[in-house]
Amino acid sequence: MQKLSNWNLILVSLMLFSMFFGAGNLIFPPFLGESAGTHIWTAIAGFLITAVGFPVLGIVVVARFDGLQNLCAKVHRRFASIFSVLIYLTIGPCLAIPRAASTPYEMAIASYLPDGFSVQTGLLLFSIVFFALSFFISLYPTKLFDSLGKVMTPVLLILILLVCVMGFIHPLKGSVLPIGLYKTEPFFKGFLEGYLTMDALAALNFGIIVSLNIRGLGIHCSRRVVHYSILVGVYAGLILAVVYVMLAWLGSCASGTFPRSENGAVTLSNLFFHFWGLSGTVVLIIIFFLACLTTCVGLITSCAEFFQSFTPRLSYKCWVGILTIWSLFITNFGLTRILIVSVPILNGIYPIAIILILLGLTDSLFKNNLYIYPLTVCCTAIISILEIFQDHGIMIPFVSAGIQKLPLYDIGLGWICAAAVGVILAVLIQISVCKKKAAVK
Repeated sequence: MQKLSNWNLILVSLMLFSMFFGAGNLIFPPFLGESAGTHIWTAIAGFLITAVGFPVLGIVVVARFDGLQNLCAKVHRRFASIFSVLIYLTIGPCLAIPRAASTPYEMAIASYLPDGFSVQTGLLLFSIVFFALSFFISLYPTKLFDSLGKVMTPVLLILILLVCVMGFIHPLKGSVLPIGLYKTEPFFKGFLEGYLTMDALAALNFGIIVSLNIRGLGIHCSRRVVHYSILVGVYAGLILAVVYVMLAWLGSCASGTFPRSENGAVTLSNLFFHFWGLSGTVVLIIIFFLACLTTCVGLITSCAEFFQSFTPRLSYKCWVGILTIWSLFITNFGLTRILIVSVPILNGIYPIAIILILLGLTDSLFKNNLYIYPLTVCCTAIISILEIFQDHGIMIPFVSAGIQKLPLYDIGLGWICAAAVGVILAVLIQISVCKKKAAVK
Protein backbone atom coordinates (compact mmCIF):
# COMPACT_ATOMS: atom_id res chain seq x y z
CA MET A 1 0.00 0.00 0.00
CA GLN A 2 1.32 3.44 -0.97
CA LYS A 3 2.13 5.49 2.10
CA LEU A 4 3.28 9.05 2.66
CA SER A 5 5.92 9.42 5.35
CA ASN A 6 5.07 11.52 8.39
CA TRP A 7 7.88 13.92 7.50
CA ASN A 8 6.56 14.53 3.97
CA LEU A 9 3.02 14.86 5.35
CA ILE A 10 4.24 17.61 7.67
CA LEU A 11 6.10 19.36 4.85
CA VAL A 12 3.08 19.38 2.54
CA SER A 13 0.93 20.64 5.45
CA LEU A 14 3.41 23.47 6.06
CA MET A 15 3.34 24.23 2.34
CA LEU A 16 -0.47 24.52 2.41
CA PHE A 17 -0.35 26.68 5.55
CA SER A 18 2.10 29.06 3.86
CA MET A 19 -0.15 29.29 0.80
CA PHE A 20 -3.08 30.27 3.02
CA PHE A 21 -1.12 32.58 5.29
CA GLY A 22 -0.64 35.92 3.54
CA ALA A 23 -0.42 39.47 4.81
CA GLY A 24 -4.17 39.66 5.39
CA ASN A 25 -4.01 36.58 7.62
CA LEU A 26 -1.22 38.29 9.53
CA ILE A 27 -2.96 41.61 10.15
CA PHE A 28 -6.64 40.68 10.61
CA PRO A 29 -6.33 38.58 13.84
CA PRO A 30 -4.40 41.19 15.90
CA PHE A 31 -6.78 43.93 14.74
CA LEU A 32 -9.72 41.71 15.67
CA GLY A 33 -8.17 41.14 19.09
CA GLU A 34 -7.58 44.84 19.62
CA SER A 35 -11.11 45.77 18.55
CA ALA A 36 -12.82 42.94 20.44
CA GLY A 37 -10.93 43.65 23.66
CA THR A 38 -12.55 41.73 26.50
CA HIS A 39 -14.78 39.87 24.02
CA ILE A 40 -11.73 38.39 22.29
CA TRP A 41 -12.57 34.71 22.76
CA THR A 42 -16.14 34.99 21.46
CA ALA A 43 -14.95 36.99 18.45
CA ILE A 44 -12.06 34.66 17.62
CA ALA A 45 -14.44 31.67 17.77
CA GLY A 46 -16.52 33.19 14.97
CA PHE A 47 -13.39 34.16 13.05
CA LEU A 48 -11.97 30.62 13.21
CA ILE A 49 -15.12 29.19 11.60
CA THR A 50 -14.77 31.20 8.37
CA ALA A 51 -10.98 31.66 8.42
CA VAL A 52 -10.02 28.08 9.34
CA GLY A 53 -13.03 25.77 9.44
CA PHE A 54 -14.39 26.43 5.97
CA PRO A 55 -10.96 26.50 4.29
CA VAL A 56 -10.20 23.05 5.75
CA LEU A 57 -13.61 21.77 4.70
CA GLY A 58 -12.99 23.28 1.26
CA ILE A 59 -9.83 21.19 0.86
CA VAL A 60 -11.78 18.11 1.96
CA VAL A 61 -14.67 18.72 -0.45
CA VAL A 62 -12.43 19.48 -3.44
CA ALA A 63 -10.46 16.30 -2.72
CA ARG A 64 -13.67 14.25 -2.57
CA PHE A 65 -15.04 15.72 -5.83
CA ASP A 66 -11.64 15.69 -7.55
CA GLY A 67 -11.70 19.39 -8.36
CA LEU A 68 -13.72 22.57 -8.01
CA GLN A 69 -15.41 22.19 -11.39
CA ASN A 70 -16.86 18.79 -10.52
CA LEU A 71 -18.38 20.30 -7.39
CA CYS A 72 -19.78 23.34 -9.24
CA ALA A 73 -21.16 21.10 -11.98
CA LYS A 74 -23.70 19.85 -9.43
CA VAL A 75 -25.34 23.27 -9.88
CA HIS A 76 -24.97 23.46 -13.69
CA ARG A 77 -22.22 22.94 -16.24
CA ARG A 78 -22.20 26.60 -17.27
CA PHE A 79 -22.19 27.68 -13.63
CA ALA A 80 -19.17 25.42 -13.08
CA SER A 81 -17.19 27.23 -15.77
CA ILE A 82 -18.31 30.77 -14.85
CA PHE A 83 -17.97 30.43 -11.09
CA SER A 84 -14.65 28.60 -11.31
CA VAL A 85 -13.19 31.33 -13.53
CA LEU A 86 -14.60 34.02 -11.21
CA ILE A 87 -13.06 32.34 -8.16
CA TYR A 88 -9.66 31.98 -9.80
CA LEU A 89 -9.66 35.58 -11.02
CA THR A 90 -10.67 36.81 -7.55
CA ILE A 91 -8.11 34.83 -5.57
CA GLY A 92 -5.63 35.28 -8.38
CA PRO A 93 -4.46 38.14 -10.59
CA CYS A 94 -7.42 40.49 -10.11
CA LEU A 95 -7.52 40.76 -6.33
CA ALA A 96 -5.78 38.42 -3.90
CA ILE A 97 -2.32 38.32 -5.51
CA PRO A 98 -2.10 42.13 -5.97
CA ARG A 99 -3.40 42.64 -2.43
CA ALA A 100 -0.82 40.29 -0.98
CA ALA A 101 2.00 41.85 -3.03
CA SER A 102 1.17 45.47 -2.21
CA THR A 103 0.56 44.92 1.52
CA PRO A 104 4.21 44.42 2.64
CA TYR A 105 5.29 47.45 0.65
CA GLU A 106 2.63 49.86 1.89
CA MET A 107 2.58 48.56 5.46
CA ALA A 108 6.29 48.00 6.09
CA ILE A 109 8.45 49.69 3.45
CA ALA A 110 6.79 52.84 2.06
CA SER A 111 7.13 54.78 5.33
CA TYR A 112 10.91 54.21 5.35
CA LEU A 113 11.64 55.55 1.86
CA PRO A 114 14.11 58.49 1.64
CA ASP A 115 12.62 61.98 1.57
CA GLY A 116 11.60 62.98 -1.93
CA PHE A 117 11.54 59.41 -3.26
CA SER A 118 8.30 58.65 -5.11
CA VAL A 119 6.09 56.14 -3.30
CA GLN A 120 4.69 54.99 -6.66
CA THR A 121 8.18 54.43 -8.06
CA GLY A 122 9.10 52.50 -4.94
CA LEU A 123 6.03 50.29 -5.37
CA LEU A 124 6.96 49.58 -8.99
CA LEU A 125 10.54 48.60 -8.09
CA PHE A 126 9.41 46.49 -5.14
CA SER A 127 6.71 44.70 -7.15
CA ILE A 128 9.17 43.89 -9.96
CA VAL A 129 11.54 42.18 -7.50
CA PHE A 130 8.65 40.52 -5.65
CA PHE A 131 7.04 39.06 -8.76
CA ALA A 132 10.36 38.00 -10.24
CA LEU A 133 10.88 35.78 -7.19
CA SER A 134 7.27 34.57 -7.34
CA PHE A 135 7.67 33.72 -11.04
CA PHE A 136 10.77 31.56 -10.62
CA ILE A 137 9.44 29.68 -7.58
CA SER A 138 6.08 29.06 -9.32
CA LEU A 139 7.67 27.49 -12.39
CA TYR A 140 8.00 24.15 -10.59
CA PRO A 141 4.70 23.43 -8.74
CA THR A 142 5.60 19.88 -7.69
CA LYS A 143 8.62 21.26 -5.82
CA LEU A 144 6.63 23.76 -3.78
CA PHE A 145 6.88 21.68 -0.62
CA ASP A 146 10.68 22.01 -0.88
CA SER A 147 10.75 25.80 -1.24
CA LEU A 148 7.78 26.57 1.02
CA GLY A 149 7.50 23.62 3.39
CA LYS A 150 11.19 23.20 4.17
CA VAL A 151 12.43 26.79 4.17
CA MET A 152 10.04 29.74 4.11
CA THR A 153 7.26 28.48 6.35
CA PRO A 154 9.45 27.33 9.28
CA VAL A 155 11.21 30.72 9.23
CA LEU A 156 7.85 32.51 9.18
CA LEU A 157 6.45 30.44 12.06
CA ILE A 158 9.59 30.96 14.18
CA LEU A 159 9.37 34.74 13.74
CA ILE A 160 5.68 34.78 14.69
CA LEU A 161 6.35 32.53 17.68
CA LEU A 162 9.09 34.88 18.89
CA VAL A 163 6.77 37.86 19.24
CA CYS A 164 4.16 35.70 21.01
CA VAL A 165 6.78 34.43 23.46
CA MET A 166 7.75 38.04 24.15
CA GLY A 167 4.11 38.72 24.95
CA PHE A 168 4.29 36.09 27.71
CA ILE A 169 7.71 37.14 29.02
CA HIS A 170 6.86 40.84 29.05
CA PRO A 171 3.08 41.01 29.62
CA LEU A 172 1.18 43.99 28.27
CA LYS A 173 -1.48 45.86 30.21
CA GLY A 174 -4.37 43.69 29.05
CA SER A 175 -7.69 44.03 27.25
CA VAL A 176 -10.08 46.98 27.28
CA LEU A 177 -13.75 47.24 26.34
CA PRO A 178 -14.71 46.23 22.77
CA ILE A 179 -15.75 48.68 20.07
CA GLY A 180 -18.35 48.63 17.26
CA LEU A 181 -20.24 45.40 16.61
CA TYR A 182 -17.78 43.59 18.89
CA LYS A 183 -19.77 45.07 21.79
CA THR A 184 -23.09 43.44 20.89
CA GLU A 185 -22.35 40.76 18.27
CA PRO A 186 -18.72 39.66 18.78
CA PHE A 187 -19.25 36.15 17.39
CA PHE A 188 -20.96 37.24 14.17
CA LYS A 189 -18.57 40.15 13.69
CA GLY A 190 -15.65 37.73 13.96
CA PHE A 191 -17.44 35.37 11.55
CA LEU A 192 -17.69 38.15 8.94
CA GLU A 193 -14.08 39.23 9.46
CA GLY A 194 -13.03 35.73 8.45
CA TYR A 195 -14.29 36.50 4.93
CA LEU A 196 -11.43 38.95 4.47
CA THR A 197 -8.79 36.21 4.63
CA MET A 198 -10.31 34.80 1.38
CA ASP A 199 -9.11 31.35 2.45
CA ALA A 200 -12.38 29.49 1.84
CA LEU A 201 -12.17 30.68 -1.77
CA ALA A 202 -8.49 29.79 -1.98
CA ALA A 203 -9.14 26.34 -0.52
CA LEU A 204 -11.38 25.50 -3.47
CA ASN A 205 -8.33 25.95 -5.68
CA PHE A 206 -5.39 24.89 -3.52
CA GLY A 207 -6.67 21.32 -3.56
CA ILE A 208 -5.12 20.97 -7.02
CA ILE A 209 -1.67 21.93 -5.74
CA VAL A 210 -1.95 19.64 -2.71
CA SER A 211 -2.86 16.70 -4.95
CA LEU A 212 -0.01 17.48 -7.35
CA ASN A 213 2.55 17.50 -4.56
CA ILE A 214 1.19 14.31 -3.00
CA ARG A 215 1.34 12.56 -6.38
CA GLY A 216 4.85 13.97 -6.86
CA LEU A 217 5.84 12.13 -3.68
CA GLY A 218 4.89 8.79 -5.21
CA ILE A 219 1.24 8.44 -4.16
CA HIS A 220 -0.74 7.58 -7.31
CA CYS A 221 -3.81 5.78 -5.96
CA SER A 222 -6.72 8.27 -6.13
CA ARG A 223 -8.22 7.13 -2.82
CA ARG A 224 -4.88 7.57 -1.05
CA VAL A 225 -4.44 11.02 -2.62
CA VAL A 226 -7.86 12.05 -1.25
CA HIS A 227 -7.00 10.58 2.15
CA TYR A 228 -3.72 12.46 2.43
CA SER A 229 -5.25 15.67 1.02
CA ILE A 230 -7.75 15.63 3.88
CA LEU A 231 -5.00 15.05 6.45
CA VAL A 232 -2.93 17.89 4.97
CA GLY A 233 -5.95 20.21 5.14
CA VAL A 234 -6.61 19.35 8.79
CA TYR A 235 -2.96 19.77 9.85
CA ALA A 236 -2.63 23.08 7.99
CA GLY A 237 -5.88 24.25 9.62
CA LEU A 238 -4.61 23.41 13.09
CA ILE A 239 -1.45 25.47 12.50
CA LEU A 240 -3.56 28.36 11.19
CA ALA A 241 -5.84 28.21 14.23
CA VAL A 242 -2.94 28.29 16.70
CA VAL A 243 -1.30 31.24 14.92
CA TYR A 244 -4.59 33.16 14.71
CA VAL A 245 -5.34 32.67 18.40
CA MET A 246 -1.84 33.82 19.39
CA LEU A 247 -2.00 36.93 17.19
CA ALA A 248 -5.53 37.79 18.33
CA TRP A 249 -4.48 37.41 21.96
CA LEU A 250 -1.55 39.77 21.39
CA GLY A 251 -3.90 42.26 19.74
CA SER A 252 -6.29 42.06 22.67
CA CYS A 253 -3.45 42.71 25.11
CA ALA A 254 -2.27 45.61 22.94
CA SER A 255 -5.70 47.27 23.25
CA GLY A 256 -4.86 48.28 26.81
CA THR A 257 -1.27 49.34 26.03
CA PHE A 258 -1.35 51.37 22.79
CA PRO A 259 -3.77 53.89 21.26
CA ARG A 260 -6.43 52.41 18.98
CA SER A 261 -4.90 51.38 15.64
CA GLU A 262 -6.28 52.00 12.15
CA ASN A 263 -5.49 48.44 11.05
CA GLY A 264 -3.72 45.26 12.09
CA ALA A 265 -0.43 46.30 10.51
CA VAL A 266 -0.22 49.25 12.90
CA THR A 267 -1.06 46.93 15.81
CA LEU A 268 1.78 44.60 14.84
CA SER A 269 4.18 47.50 14.30
CA ASN A 270 3.42 48.77 17.81
CA LEU A 271 4.02 45.30 19.28
CA PHE A 272 7.30 44.66 17.45
CA PHE A 273 8.65 48.11 18.25
CA HIS A 274 7.58 47.72 21.89
CA PHE A 275 9.49 44.43 22.25
CA TRP A 276 12.58 45.02 20.07
CA GLY A 277 12.73 48.67 19.05
CA LEU A 278 13.90 49.46 15.51
CA SER A 279 15.21 45.93 14.97
CA GLY A 280 11.67 44.72 15.53
CA THR A 281 10.57 46.72 12.49
CA VAL A 282 13.10 44.82 10.36
CA VAL A 283 11.74 41.51 11.68
CA LEU A 284 8.20 42.61 10.86
CA ILE A 285 9.20 43.52 7.29
CA ILE A 286 10.71 40.03 6.87
CA ILE A 287 7.53 38.41 8.21
CA PHE A 288 5.34 40.45 5.87
CA PHE A 289 7.52 39.65 2.88
CA LEU A 290 7.66 35.89 3.56
CA ALA A 291 3.93 35.65 4.29
CA CYS A 292 3.00 37.45 1.08
CA LEU A 293 5.56 35.71 -1.12
CA THR A 294 4.44 32.22 -0.08
CA THR A 295 0.78 33.08 -0.63
CA CYS A 296 1.39 34.64 -4.05
CA VAL A 297 3.40 31.62 -5.17
CA GLY A 298 0.56 29.29 -4.16
CA LEU A 299 -2.05 31.43 -5.91
CA ILE A 300 -0.06 31.85 -9.12
CA THR A 301 0.58 28.10 -9.24
CA SER A 302 -3.03 27.03 -8.70
CA CYS A 303 -4.36 29.63 -11.16
CA ALA A 304 -1.84 28.61 -13.81
CA GLU A 305 -2.83 24.95 -13.45
CA PHE A 306 -6.50 25.88 -13.80
CA PHE A 307 -6.23 28.15 -16.84
CA GLN A 308 -3.93 25.69 -18.60
CA SER A 309 -6.77 23.15 -18.43
CA PHE A 310 -8.93 25.60 -20.39
CA THR A 311 -6.27 26.43 -22.98
CA PRO A 312 -4.03 23.38 -23.59
CA ARG A 313 -2.12 25.26 -26.31
CA LEU A 314 -0.70 27.60 -23.68
CA SER A 315 1.75 25.82 -21.40
CA TYR A 316 1.76 26.01 -17.62
CA LYS A 317 4.92 28.16 -17.68
CA CYS A 318 3.28 30.53 -20.17
CA TRP A 319 0.33 31.00 -17.82
CA VAL A 320 2.68 31.62 -14.89
CA GLY A 321 4.20 34.44 -16.93
CA ILE A 322 0.82 35.91 -17.92
CA LEU A 323 -0.53 35.80 -14.37
CA THR A 324 2.66 37.30 -12.93
CA ILE A 325 2.69 40.22 -15.37
CA TRP A 326 -1.04 40.93 -14.93
CA SER A 327 -0.71 40.79 -11.12
CA LEU A 328 2.26 43.18 -11.32
CA PHE A 329 0.10 45.62 -13.29
CA ILE A 330 -2.84 45.51 -10.84
CA THR A 331 -0.54 45.74 -7.82
CA ASN A 332 0.65 49.18 -8.92
CA PHE A 333 -2.85 50.63 -8.49
CA GLY A 334 -2.08 50.54 -4.76
CA LEU A 335 -3.44 48.72 -1.72
CA THR A 336 -6.19 51.24 -0.93
CA ARG A 337 -7.94 50.85 -4.29
CA ILE A 338 -7.57 47.08 -4.17
CA LEU A 339 -9.16 46.88 -0.69
CA ILE A 340 -12.07 49.13 -1.71
CA VAL A 341 -12.90 46.77 -4.56
CA SER A 342 -12.34 43.59 -2.53
CA VAL A 343 -15.04 44.01 0.14
CA PRO A 344 -18.17 43.93 -2.10
CA ILE A 345 -16.70 41.16 -4.26
CA LEU A 346 -15.99 38.98 -1.24
CA ASN A 347 -19.42 39.66 0.27
CA GLY A 348 -20.95 38.40 -2.97
CA ILE A 349 -18.79 35.34 -3.58
CA TYR A 350 -17.96 34.06 -0.09
CA PRO A 351 -21.51 32.96 0.89
CA ILE A 352 -21.82 30.97 -2.35
CA ALA A 353 -18.48 29.27 -1.66
CA ILE A 354 -19.57 28.40 1.89
CA ILE A 355 -22.85 26.91 0.64
CA LEU A 356 -21.04 24.84 -2.01
CA ILE A 357 -18.69 23.49 0.66
CA LEU A 358 -21.58 22.57 2.97
CA LEU A 359 -23.55 20.95 0.16
CA GLY A 360 -20.46 19.02 -0.89
CA LEU A 361 -20.01 17.70 2.65
CA THR A 362 -23.66 16.60 2.88
CA ASP A 363 -23.84 15.33 -0.70
CA SER A 364 -24.77 11.80 0.36
CA LEU A 365 -27.91 13.10 2.11
CA PHE A 366 -29.25 14.71 -1.08
CA LYS A 367 -27.68 12.45 -3.70
CA ASN A 368 -30.92 11.86 -5.61
CA ASN A 369 -32.19 15.44 -5.32
CA LEU A 370 -31.40 17.27 -8.56
CA TYR A 371 -32.76 20.57 -7.22
CA ILE A 372 -30.78 20.98 -3.99
CA TYR A 373 -27.63 22.51 -5.49
CA PRO A 374 -29.25 24.85 -8.07
CA LEU A 375 -31.97 26.22 -5.75
CA THR A 376 -29.77 26.65 -2.66
CA VAL A 377 -26.94 28.35 -4.57
CA CYS A 378 -29.43 30.51 -6.51
CA CYS A 379 -31.21 31.75 -3.36
CA THR A 380 -27.88 32.46 -1.67
CA ALA A 381 -26.53 34.33 -4.68
CA ILE A 382 -29.65 36.49 -5.07
CA ILE A 383 -29.59 37.70 -1.47
CA SER A 384 -25.81 38.24 -1.49
CA ILE A 385 -26.01 40.35 -4.64
CA LEU A 386 -29.00 42.35 -3.38
CA GLU A 387 -27.14 43.07 -0.12
CA ILE A 388 -24.19 44.44 -2.14
CA PHE A 389 -26.57 46.68 -4.11
CA GLN A 390 -28.09 48.04 -0.91
CA ASP A 391 -24.68 48.66 0.64
CA HIS A 392 -23.97 50.92 -2.35
CA GLY A 393 -27.30 52.73 -2.17
CA ILE A 394 -28.98 50.84 -5.03
CA MET A 395 -32.51 50.06 -3.86
CA ILE A 396 -34.99 47.87 -5.72
CA PRO A 397 -38.66 48.70 -4.97
CA PHE A 398 -40.42 46.17 -2.73
CA VAL A 399 -37.54 43.67 -3.00
CA SER A 400 -35.01 45.69 -0.99
CA ALA A 401 -37.51 46.35 1.77
CA GLY A 402 -38.38 42.66 1.91
CA ILE A 403 -34.87 41.28 2.31
CA GLN A 404 -34.16 43.77 5.09
CA LYS A 405 -36.62 41.79 7.21
CA LEU A 406 -34.62 38.58 6.89
CA PRO A 407 -33.12 37.21 10.13
CA LEU A 408 -29.44 38.21 10.56
CA TYR A 409 -29.67 40.68 7.65
CA ASP A 410 -28.51 43.58 9.84
CA ILE A 411 -25.16 41.87 10.42
CA GLY A 412 -24.63 40.81 6.81
CA LEU A 413 -25.78 37.19 7.14
CA GLY A 414 -29.21 37.33 5.54
CA TRP A 415 -28.00 34.79 2.98
CA ILE A 416 -28.15 32.04 5.64
CA CYS A 417 -31.94 32.30 5.76
CA ALA A 418 -32.07 32.39 1.94
CA ALA A 419 -29.98 29.23 1.72
CA ALA A 420 -32.30 27.48 4.19
CA VAL A 421 -35.29 28.45 2.01
CA GLY A 422 -33.48 26.98 -1.02
CA VAL A 423 -32.95 23.66 0.78
CA ILE A 424 -36.60 23.50 1.90
CA LEU A 425 -37.87 24.28 -1.61
CA ALA A 426 -35.61 21.62 -3.12
CA VAL A 427 -36.83 18.98 -0.65
CA LEU A 428 -40.50 19.89 -1.21
CA ILE A 429 -40.10 19.76 -5.00
CA GLN A 430 -38.35 16.38 -4.76
CA ILE A 431 -41.17 15.00 -2.59
CA SER A 432 -43.76 16.30 -5.06
CA VAL A 433 -41.93 14.76 -8.03
CA CYS A 434 -41.63 11.41 -6.25
CA LYS A 435 -45.36 11.39 -5.45
CA LYS A 436 -46.23 12.11 -9.10
CA LYS A 437 -43.97 9.30 -10.28
CA ALA A 438 -45.53 6.94 -7.73
CA ALA A 439 -49.02 7.94 -8.85
CA VAL A 440 -48.17 7.25 -12.50
CA LYS A 441 -46.90 3.80 -11.65
